[in-house]
Amino acid sequence: MPGGGPPFELSCTHEGLDAVVRAIRAEADGKQLRRELAKNMREALKPAAAQAKSGIMAMSSAGPGTAPALRSAIAKRIRPEVKLGGNWSGARIKAFKTRGVRGFANAPKRTNRARGWRHLTYGREPWVQQHGKTLWFDNAMEGDTNVYTQAVHEAMENMARRIASRAG
Repeated sequence: MPGGGPPFELSCTHEGLDAVVRAIRAEADGKQLRRELAKNMREALKPAAAQAKSGIMAMSSAGPGTAPALRSAIAKRIRPEVKLGGNWSGARIKAFKTRGVRGFANAPKRTNRARGWRHLTYGREPWVQQHGKTLWFDNAMEGDTNVYTQAVHEAMENMARRIASRAG
């Protein structure tokens, strides 16, 4: 271990994250360390989730407003997601489906699309085409992705250093 680095190679890739997770599993308190790493990675992504939430809240609202508020329902379902191990390892911001809101489960996906979505007017014909704020999710974090990537990598590196210091 020349230079006092960790006993395994850590790179800022999925392989690097997998190496950290494998090292955590080898520790006696591995479950607690995994929870802490996931928590730190989620905390690093919270500002990005806030940007995505403000992106949907900036969408114009037109209509009578008697139904549950679509924008706030979508904003409540945006959060950072971290998975360590399994088929996919990593951290991302995800807009989860909005079940039970106007029967519009795919609202985050549809409002982000340029072509919008179709729906019946007051439950009857004719069908109308409605457009949301195009690319509100995709463009919300544009320009800041390097900041959030670096914050997640720092959380990974801090855990790697912590494990390395235990190893001696």
